[in-house]
Amino acid sequence: MLNEHKLKEQICEIGRRVYARGFAAANDGNISYRLNDKEVLCTPTMICKGFMKCEDMCKVDLEGKQLAGTRKRSSEILLHLAVYKNRPDVKAVVHCHPPHATAFAVAGVPIPQCILPEVEVFLGDVPTARYETPGTQKFADTIVPHLKASNTIILANHGTVTFGPDLEKAYWNSEIIDAYCKILILAKQIGNVNYFTPGQTKELLDLKQRLGYDDLRLREGENCDLCANATFGRGYSEPAAPSQNGHPAGANDMDELVRLVTDQVMAALNGARR
Repeated sequence: MLNEHKLKEQICEIGRRVYARGFAAANDGNISYRLNDKEVLCTPTMICKGFMKCEDMCKVDLEGKQLAGTRKRSSEILLHLAVYKNRPDVKAVVHCHPPHATAFAVAGVPIPQCILPEVEVFLGDVPTARYETPGTQKFADTIVPHLKASNTIILANHGTVTFGPDLEKAYWNSEIIDAYCKILILAKQIGNVNYFTPGQTKELLDLKQRLGYDDLRLREGENCDLCANATFGRGYSEPAAPSQNGHPAGANDMDELVRLVTDQVMAALNGARR
Protein backbone atom coordinates (compact mmCIF):
# COMPACT_ATOMS: atom_id res chain seq x y z
CA MET A 1 0.00 0.00 0.00
CA LEU A 2 1.34 3.44 -0.94
CA ASN A 3 2.08 5.84 1.88
CA GLU A 4 0.58 9.32 1.94
CA HIS A 5 3.66 11.02 0.48
CA LYS A 6 3.75 8.64 -2.49
CA LEU A 7 0.06 9.31 -3.13
CA LYS A 8 0.73 13.05 -3.12
CA GLU A 9 3.49 12.47 -5.67
CA GLN A 10 1.04 10.50 -7.83
CA ILE A 11 -1.52 13.29 -7.66
CA CYS A 12 1.14 15.77 -8.79
CA GLU A 13 2.10 13.44 -11.67
CA ILE A 14 -1.52 13.10 -12.80
CA GLY A 15 -1.80 16.88 -12.58
CA ARG A 16 1.17 17.24 -14.92
CA ARG A 17 -0.44 14.83 -17.42
CA VAL A 18 -3.77 16.66 -17.26
CA TYR A 19 -2.05 19.99 -17.89
CA ALA A 20 0.26 18.66 -20.63
CA ARG A 21 -2.70 17.19 -22.54
CA GLY A 22 -4.56 20.50 -22.44
CA PHE A 23 -7.28 19.07 -20.23
CA ALA A 24 -6.99 21.90 -17.68
CA ALA A 25 -6.12 25.49 -18.53
CA ALA A 26 -4.72 27.85 -15.87
CA ASN A 27 -6.06 26.58 -12.51
CA ASP A 28 -8.83 24.37 -13.96
CA GLY A 29 -9.59 20.87 -12.69
CA ASN A 30 -9.08 18.96 -9.47
CA ILE A 31 -7.85 15.52 -8.37
CA SER A 32 -8.48 13.49 -5.23
CA TYR A 33 -7.72 10.15 -3.56
CA ARG A 34 -9.64 8.41 -0.78
CA LEU A 35 -7.20 7.52 2.01
CA ASN A 36 -9.74 5.69 4.18
CA ASP A 37 -13.41 5.91 5.19
CA LYS A 38 -12.83 9.31 6.85
CA GLU A 39 -10.11 11.16 4.91
CA VAL A 40 -9.51 12.28 1.32
CA LEU A 41 -6.42 13.86 -0.22
CA CYS A 42 -7.20 16.57 -2.78
CA THR A 43 -5.65 19.34 -4.82
CA PRO A 44 -5.99 22.92 -3.59
CA THR A 45 -7.97 25.67 -5.25
CA MET A 46 -6.37 28.27 -7.52
CA ILE A 47 -3.32 26.27 -8.57
CA CYS A 48 -2.11 25.12 -11.98
CA LYS A 49 -2.28 21.33 -12.11
CA GLY A 50 0.95 21.18 -14.11
CA PHE A 51 3.09 22.73 -11.39
CA MET A 52 1.89 21.27 -8.10
CA LYS A 53 4.16 20.09 -5.29
CA CYS A 54 3.47 17.54 -2.56
CA GLU A 55 3.27 20.26 0.08
CA ASP A 56 0.41 21.88 -1.85
CA MET A 57 -1.97 18.98 -1.19
CA CYS A 58 -4.93 19.24 1.18
CA LYS A 59 -6.78 16.72 3.30
CA VAL A 60 -10.55 16.82 3.93
CA ASP A 61 -13.17 14.68 5.62
CA LEU A 62 -16.14 13.19 3.76
CA GLU A 63 -18.20 16.32 4.38
CA GLY A 64 -15.59 18.60 2.82
CA LYS A 65 -14.16 20.05 6.02
CA GLN A 66 -10.43 20.74 5.62
CA LEU A 67 -8.28 18.71 8.01
CA ALA A 68 -4.77 19.54 6.78
CA GLY A 69 -2.83 21.60 4.25
CA THR A 70 -1.52 25.15 4.05
CA ARG A 71 -3.57 25.93 0.92
CA LYS A 72 -7.36 26.00 0.74
CA ARG A 73 -8.93 22.81 -0.58
CA SER A 74 -10.52 22.63 -4.04
CA SER A 75 -13.84 24.44 -4.31
CA GLU A 76 -15.29 21.44 -6.16
CA ILE A 77 -14.34 18.74 -3.66
CA LEU A 78 -18.07 18.13 -3.04
CA LEU A 79 -18.26 16.60 -6.53
CA HIS A 80 -15.55 14.09 -5.58
CA LEU A 81 -17.17 13.32 -2.24
CA ALA A 82 -20.45 12.49 -4.00
CA VAL A 83 -18.55 9.78 -5.87
CA TYR A 84 -16.89 8.37 -2.75
CA LYS A 85 -20.14 8.29 -0.76
CA ASN A 86 -21.99 6.36 -3.47
CA ARG A 87 -19.19 4.15 -4.81
CA PRO A 88 -17.22 2.34 -2.07
CA ASP A 89 -15.09 0.67 -4.77
CA VAL A 90 -13.74 4.01 -6.03
CA LYS A 91 -10.43 5.29 -4.65
CA ALA A 92 -9.63 8.19 -7.02
CA VAL A 93 -11.46 10.96 -8.89
CA VAL A 94 -10.27 13.29 -11.67
CA HIS A 95 -12.26 16.31 -12.79
CA CYS A 96 -11.01 18.26 -15.80
CA HIS A 97 -12.07 19.90 -19.08
CA PRO A 98 -10.88 17.70 -21.99
CA PRO A 99 -11.66 19.90 -25.02
CA HIS A 100 -13.36 17.36 -27.29
CA ALA A 101 -15.46 15.80 -24.52
CA THR A 102 -16.29 19.28 -23.21
CA ALA A 103 -17.43 20.25 -26.72
CA PHE A 104 -20.08 17.51 -26.41
CA ALA A 105 -20.94 18.87 -22.95
CA VAL A 106 -21.43 22.38 -24.33
CA ALA A 107 -23.33 21.24 -27.42
CA GLY A 108 -25.63 19.04 -25.34
CA VAL A 109 -24.93 16.05 -27.61
CA PRO A 110 -25.12 12.65 -25.87
CA ILE A 111 -22.22 10.21 -26.11
CA PRO A 112 -23.18 7.18 -28.25
CA GLN A 113 -22.21 3.58 -27.61
CA CYS A 114 -21.47 0.56 -29.84
CA ILE A 115 -18.82 2.31 -31.95
CA LEU A 116 -15.29 1.85 -30.53
CA PRO A 117 -14.06 -1.34 -28.76
CA GLU A 118 -11.96 0.45 -26.11
CA VAL A 119 -14.88 2.64 -25.11
CA GLU A 120 -17.25 -0.33 -24.84
CA VAL A 121 -14.84 -2.27 -22.63
CA PHE A 122 -13.34 0.45 -20.42
CA LEU A 123 -16.10 3.07 -20.23
CA GLY A 124 -19.47 1.71 -21.31
CA ASP A 125 -22.32 4.16 -20.80
CA VAL A 126 -21.18 7.80 -20.55
CA PRO A 127 -24.16 9.85 -19.29
CA THR A 128 -24.48 13.62 -19.18
CA ALA A 129 -25.36 15.25 -15.85
CA ARG A 130 -27.51 18.38 -15.90
CA TYR A 131 -25.91 21.79 -15.31
CA GLU A 132 -25.65 23.43 -11.90
CA THR A 133 -23.28 26.13 -10.66
CA PRO A 134 -19.88 24.49 -9.95
CA GLY A 135 -18.72 24.23 -6.37
CA THR A 136 -22.20 23.85 -4.89
CA GLN A 137 -23.91 20.83 -3.33
CA LYS A 138 -26.52 21.01 -6.11
CA PHE A 139 -23.68 20.64 -8.60
CA ALA A 140 -22.35 17.57 -6.77
CA ASP A 141 -25.83 16.05 -6.60
CA THR A 142 -26.23 16.13 -10.41
CA ILE A 143 -23.95 13.11 -10.84
CA VAL A 144 -25.51 10.92 -8.13
CA PRO A 145 -28.17 9.30 -10.40
CA HIS A 146 -25.43 8.21 -12.82
CA LEU A 147 -22.81 6.86 -10.43
CA LYS A 148 -23.82 3.20 -10.14
CA ALA A 149 -23.72 2.51 -13.88
CA SER A 150 -20.71 4.55 -15.00
CA ASN A 151 -17.09 5.51 -14.34
CA THR A 152 -17.12 8.54 -16.66
CA ILE A 153 -19.68 11.35 -16.61
CA ILE A 154 -20.05 14.40 -18.84
CA LEU A 155 -20.89 17.57 -16.89
CA ALA A 156 -23.20 19.76 -18.99
CA ASN A 157 -21.54 23.03 -20.07
CA HIS A 158 -18.53 22.22 -17.90
CA GLY A 159 -16.29 19.19 -18.45
CA THR A 160 -15.89 15.61 -17.23
CA VAL A 161 -15.53 13.66 -14.02
CA THR A 162 -13.86 10.24 -14.16
CA PHE A 163 -13.11 7.79 -11.37
CA GLY A 164 -11.66 4.38 -10.67
CA PRO A 165 -9.81 2.07 -8.27
CA ASP A 166 -6.60 4.10 -8.48
CA LEU A 167 -5.34 7.45 -9.74
CA GLU A 168 -3.98 6.19 -13.04
CA LYS A 169 -7.18 4.38 -14.07
CA ALA A 170 -9.29 7.38 -13.07
CA TYR A 171 -7.10 9.56 -15.29
CA TRP A 172 -7.07 7.04 -18.16
CA ASN A 173 -10.85 7.40 -18.41
CA SER A 174 -10.36 11.13 -19.04
CA GLU A 175 -7.98 10.34 -21.90
CA ILE A 176 -10.25 7.67 -23.37
CA ILE A 177 -13.37 9.84 -23.42
CA ASP A 178 -11.58 12.80 -25.00
CA ALA A 179 -9.92 10.63 -27.66
CA TYR A 180 -13.31 9.04 -28.40
CA CYS A 181 -15.07 12.39 -28.76
CA LYS A 182 -12.30 13.61 -31.06
CA ILE A 183 -12.72 10.51 -33.26
CA LEU A 184 -16.50 11.04 -33.39
CA ILE A 185 -16.06 14.67 -34.48
CA LEU A 186 -13.54 13.69 -37.17
CA ALA A 187 -15.73 10.82 -38.40
CA LYS A 188 -18.70 13.15 -38.71
CA GLN A 189 -16.58 15.58 -40.73
CA ILE A 190 -15.60 12.74 -43.07
CA GLY A 191 -19.25 11.83 -43.35
CA ASN A 192 -20.34 8.72 -41.44
CA VAL A 193 -20.31 6.82 -38.15
CA ASN A 194 -20.81 3.04 -38.28
CA TYR A 195 -22.21 1.13 -35.31
CA PHE A 196 -21.42 -2.41 -34.17
CA THR A 197 -23.97 -5.12 -34.87
CA PRO A 198 -25.71 -6.65 -31.82
CA GLY A 199 -23.45 -9.71 -32.20
CA GLN A 200 -20.28 -7.60 -32.26
CA THR A 201 -21.45 -5.67 -29.20
CA LYS A 202 -22.20 -8.91 -27.34
CA GLU A 203 -18.65 -10.16 -28.01
CA LEU A 204 -17.24 -6.96 -26.50
CA LEU A 205 -19.54 -7.20 -23.49
CA ASP A 206 -18.44 -10.82 -22.96
CA LEU A 207 -14.82 -9.65 -23.06
CA LYS A 208 -15.65 -6.88 -20.63
CA GLN A 209 -17.20 -9.36 -18.24
CA ARG A 210 -14.15 -11.65 -18.43
CA LEU A 211 -11.92 -8.68 -17.58
CA GLY A 212 -14.01 -7.98 -14.49
CA TYR A 213 -15.71 -4.76 -15.64
CA ASP A 214 -19.37 -4.11 -14.92
CA ASP A 215 -21.83 -2.78 -17.49
CA LEU A 216 -25.53 -1.96 -17.32
CA ARG A 217 -26.12 -4.14 -20.40
CA LEU A 218 -24.68 -7.20 -18.64
CA ARG A 219 -27.51 -7.17 -16.14
CA GLU A 220 -30.67 -9.17 -16.62
CA GLY A 221 -33.31 -7.39 -18.68
CA GLU A 222 -30.96 -4.81 -20.16
CA ASN A 223 -30.05 -4.53 -23.85
CA CYS A 224 -28.17 -2.34 -26.29
CA ASP A 225 -30.95 0.18 -26.93
CA LEU A 226 -28.81 2.65 -24.99
CA CYS A 227 -26.99 3.66 -28.17
CA ALA A 228 -29.71 3.16 -30.79
CA ASN A 229 -32.14 5.37 -28.89
CA ALA A 230 -29.69 8.21 -28.30
CA THR A 231 -30.27 11.55 -29.98
CA PHE A 232 -26.67 11.44 -31.15
CA GLY A 233 -27.16 7.94 -32.57
CA ARG A 234 -30.21 8.93 -34.61
CA GLY A 235 -28.44 11.99 -35.93
CA TYR A 236 -25.40 10.03 -37.04
CA SER A 237 -26.85 6.73 -38.23
CA GLU A 238 -30.13 7.64 -39.93
CA PRO A 239 -30.79 10.18 -42.71
CA ALA A 240 -32.96 13.05 -41.54
CA ALA A 241 -36.31 13.72 -43.19
CA PRO A 242 -36.16 16.16 -46.13
CA SER A 243 -37.13 19.74 -45.45
CA GLN A 244 -39.03 21.98 -47.84
CA ASN A 245 -35.83 22.99 -49.64
CA GLY A 246 -34.85 19.36 -50.21
CA HIS A 247 -32.06 19.29 -47.63
CA PRO A 248 -32.17 17.16 -44.44
CA ALA A 249 -34.12 18.95 -41.74
CA GLY A 250 -31.93 20.09 -38.87
CA ALA A 251 -28.71 18.53 -40.19
CA ASN A 252 -28.11 21.33 -42.69
CA ASP A 253 -29.23 24.33 -40.63
CA MET A 254 -25.64 25.57 -40.58
CA ASP A 255 -25.31 25.08 -44.35
CA GLU A 256 -28.48 27.12 -44.87
CA LEU A 257 -27.18 29.87 -42.59
CA VAL A 258 -23.86 29.96 -44.47
CA ARG A 259 -25.73 30.17 -47.79
CA LEU A 260 -27.86 33.08 -46.59
CA VAL A 261 -24.87 34.97 -45.27
CA THR A 262 -22.93 34.32 -48.48
CA ASP A 263 -25.84 35.58 -50.59
CA GLN A 264 -26.00 38.77 -48.54
CA VAL A 265 -22.26 39.33 -48.81
CA MET A 266 -22.29 38.76 -52.59
CA ALA A 267 -25.24 41.10 -53.00
CA ALA A 268 -23.39 43.79 -51.03
CA LEU A 269 -20.26 43.31 -53.15
CA ASN A 270 -22.23 43.49 -56.39
CA GLY A 271 -23.92 46.68 -55.19
CA ALA A 272 -20.54 48.21 -54.35
CA ARG A 273 -19.23 47.53 -57.86
CA ARG A 274 -22.11 49.40 -59.54
